[in-house]
Amino acid sequence: MRDLPHDHFGRIPERISGLVDLAYNLWWSWNPEARILFKQLNQQAWKASVHNPLRMLRDIPAEFLERAAGDPVYLRRYDTVMRRFRKYMSAAGTWFSEEYAGRPPLTVAYFSAEYGLHHSLPIYAGGLGFLAGDHLKEASDLGLPMVAVGLLYSQGYLHQRINPDGWQEDTTQPLDHATAPITRVRDATGEDLVVRVPHIDPPIYVAVWKVQVGRIPLYLLDTDTPCNDPENRGISSRLYIGDREQRLRQEIVLGIGGRKVLHALGVEYAAVHLNEGHPAFALLERIRERVERGMEFEEALAEVQATSVFTTHTPVPAGHDVFPVDLIDRYFRTYYPALGIDRLRFLQLGVHPENPSSGFNMTALALRASAHHNGVSRANGAVACDMWKCLWPGPPEAKVPIDYVTNGVHVPTWLNPRMKELYDRHIGPTSPDWLADHDNPVVWELIDEIPDSELWQLHLWLKAKLLNRIRERERVKWATHRSGALNPAAEGAFLNPSVLTIGFARRFSTYKRAHLIFEDLDRLKRILNNPWYPVQILFAGKAHPADNEGKQVLREIYRYTRRPEFGGRIAFIEDYNEEVARYLVHGVDVWLNNPLPPMEASGTSGMKASLNGVLNLSILDGWWIEGYNGRNGWAFGNEAADGEKRNAADAAAIYDILEKEVVPLYYNRSIDDVPHGWVKMMKEAIKTNGPRFSSRRMVKEYVARYYPSLLKGAGMEAARAPATAKPLTPAWRPRREEKTGEGST
Repeated sequence: MRDLPHDHFGRIPERISGLVDLAYNLWWSWNPEARILFKQLNQQAWKASVHNPLRMLRDIPAEFLERAAGDPVYLRRYDTVMRRFRKYMSAAGTWFSEEYAGRPPLTVAYFSAEYGLHHSLPIYAGGLGFLAGDHLKEASDLGLPMVAVGLLYSQGYLHQRINPDGWQEDTTQPLDHATAPITRVRDATGEDLVVRVPHIDPPIYVAVWKVQVGRIPLYLLDTDTPCNDPENRGISSRLYIGDREQRLRQEIVLGIGGRKVLHALGVEYAAVHLNEGHPAFALLERIRERVERGMEFEEALAEVQATSVFTTHTPVPAGHDVFPVDLIDRYFRTYYPALGIDRLRFLQLGVHPENPSSGFNMTALALRASAHHNGVSRANGAVACDMWKCLWPGPPEAKVPIDYVTNGVHVPTWLNPRMKELYDRHIGPTSPDWLADHDNPVVWELIDEIPDSELWQLHLWLKAKLLNRIRERERVKWATHRSGALNPAAEGAFLNPSVLTIGFARRFSTYKRAHLIFEDLDRLKRILNNPWYPVQILFAGKAHPADNEGKQVLREIYRYTRRPEFGGRIAFIEDYNEEVARYLVHGVDVWLNNPLPPMEASGTSGMKASLNGVLNLSILDGWWIEGYNGRNGWAFGNEAADGEKRNAADAAAIYDILEKEVVPLYYNRSIDDVPHGWVKMMKEAIKTNGPRFSSRRMVKEYVARYYPSLLKGAGMEAARAPATAKPLTPAWRPRREEKTGEGST
């Protein structure tokens, strides 16, 4: 027997002690065989833990662990999975090591304000975070040398509770450090590593936690440390905190503090990838270090530009962080001279040429301090070029240096395990390594080999699983004496698995137009209540705590769920998160997306749905412009209309497509009760969108497009830069000896 990392975890037999290492590496979350190891200990314990192996190992009675340690069948599976895990972590024979054999590896530091990795680590709000999480997972699978930096939010993002009137109430739930997949980083003396953010007054200190994402180490910064003043301890408490000064302090910690932490850890890297503008101060810190070594500011800026990639998502001006100049002065007055420049030159880095008095713009800083820029879809890249062309004044025909790399989703994470088994059975005999080659469109042509009845029956099973999960959530609400039972229709108690089910799950910003399908209530009622071809709609999503307009839209939709004339065919799932998202993108029939163009940056949720055979009904914006081919879903969008006319025209297009195409195709069954026309479209969606919108294609595209230039820029820098002082040597919280992780950096 051996102790787990926390005393309250109890004890675990030595024979299966590798479960601890597995639980602390999120590799398990995208490998079904690893998840089964935990599930087989006890299925109810796995459900009760909400699929969190650390919580499960803490709470499960010792008798189940002892039983597993003595079960030959379990041990064979355990040994097989652990061999796979250790082989994976050896980082030998990866795509990257073969593609760049003979070249010196260039480690990239990835900075993001949020990471959507698993619901046991709630440090994400939405698509930006899931993109970052999928990027890390794919970088791990491909063997890229990468290290990542983020913030550890002690209160996570908001939890959503809908009151009886339909208003979103924002609640917080403190992060349970003991059951989150994080380990505290220690210094050479065995004490918690604490780093001061340089040249910022009053002083801010950060403690450091580590998350192992396969081969990629992710370091999370935490200001809740006794070294800080009480006000500073709360800097990292909440994701996207509304207070402007506290948001600025957050971004100082993420960018400047993050760069300092990597130096303290001895992590060598030569290039930076920023996911949005929140961590842009990291580029300033890279410049400051070069100035400190004797380089002139402009020369240091050129070196940092050459080795920095900036990905921009936000097509809405209000979505870019802009800070008042007096706040910048307050926190950077000692930083200006450290960069070797005066205040005016510093402020010029963040000025928006078309609105110079607005403040210090973080996106403008990121664009100016990096040489490589991209949007996250073809359409988004064009929008970004138009938004920021003012930074590169010139003739109208001059090219704005903002390219695009269309987002993708991590296939092993978002492909349902049962669906993967089906693909294995029918693709595997011809292409045994299909999953390792899943960005190859040729592989996916074999989807046509799957019998229609098998794909359809599995889809029905996934839909039933979704609706059962919804009913279980309602039961738990009732059992905990909440008000859900007073309104059983609202959260889906009346939904029918045999009815065509539309899913809409988005952030409740007004431009997402969640209310659009309610534009013509009488027509919608006829569609939903058709006695022969009924339809039901399942909504989910959160409004930002400060977005009262979004909350009003949510309340309006929630009130519709309570109106009997809709026949109980509209439901809203409370507290949307990564776990709920999985059930939805696996189980609904149609994924509806109708933002106001060109506001959709990409729309990765639609990619996840398509991967599992769920058909998209989407406006032509974001990724769908590239993904739609006329046979793999439905598209609409009246570009000629404006304002309310636009809403009416787009809503009418949705109704027309539903009535004339979607509903008839779904209910057109042959003698075997299979809608073969529908299944044909499902197969087309899977095989056309699976490879093109995978994070494997995306990460390879980033490497092909930017890596050679980054290597060149890093080579120039290395030729000039003197050796740096030896940094601190980190030590780790006591547990099994860490044999992996830092080797990739």
